Amino acid sequence: MILHPLVTEKATIQAEMDNSLQFIVGMNDTKDGVKTDLERLYNVKVLTVNMMITPKGKKKAIVVFEKANTATELASRLGIF
Repeated sequence: MILHPLVTEKATIQAEMDNSLQFIVGMNDTKDGVKTDLERLYNVKVLTVNMMITPKGKKKAIVVFEKANTATELASRLGIF
């Protein structure tokens, strides 16, 4: 379950440079689950998903998209930019 997008200066730069977005997800979520949820909810193609636990104890997913500029388009749809 995707809880919310993570908006930081670094995440914004990654969206523009690496075509990726960061999301805070549930602790029990898997890479495949996050990929499936994003593809179903937002009708985008996901290339890779990397997961990590933040120092605050939350799980963060870094999602890289297949098509160029997908991250910036999705971020504008979500109201991030």
